[in-house]
Amino acid sequence: MNLPLNTSANISDPVAQARYNMIEQQIRPWNVLDADVLELLSVVRREDFVPAAYRSLAFADIEVPLLGNDAEEAVRQGHSMLQPRVEARILQDLRVQPTDRVLEIGAGSGYMAALLAHRAERVVSLEINPTLASMARENLRNAGTQNAEVRQGDGARDAAPDGPSDVIVLSGSVAEIPQHLLAQLRDGGRLVAIVGYEPMLRTPVVRRQGNQFTT
Repeated sequence: MNLPLNTSANISDPVAQARYNMIEQQIRPWNVLDADVLELLSVVRREDFVPAAYRSLAFADIEVPLLGNDAEEAVRQGHSMLQPRVEARILQDLRVQPTDRVLEIGAGSGYMAALLAHRAERVVSLEINPTLASMARENLRNAGTQNAEVRQGDGARDAAPDGPSDVIVLSGSVAEIPQHLLAQLRDGGRLVAIVGYEPMLRTPVVRRQGNQFTT
């Protein structure tokens, strides 16, 4: 989908200026240079997926809390949005195509599902926390996203729905990639996950070719 990118440095709207600064000062320097990804980040309104209490932090280079009043605890529990640069890099590395069917593990606020839905044929997002699942559904509905569905479930343990998938995204960190998710990848499919423990985290992209998996 081709979307218009506002590349003007002279932006009168403070929200638009903050979004522009996020793209130019955080995301481009992290080697996110895909024009389609940058256009998408300028159009999908990240601030609409952030809880009202933290809306002023929507474009900050931090993990934005999604639940509760204790920000540090929310981040520790994984109830947070990833930094914008991490979301953008994941989106770039996956190279989602218009015919791709995507499975997301961990809906969060629905923001990543909205980004993926702009590029994919369909997105199914599994969220174990019922409050977050409800939040993500509402945010996606308000954004007018029609090809993304949020289901409540434990994607790290439960059978993946509607498989196999062309793309699988684990939006929260895991100790290791669940093998049953790798088995749900279609031939040629890609999986990305945040793997490990703080402070040693990595984000591998796994690709399936027949019965072989390369990282």
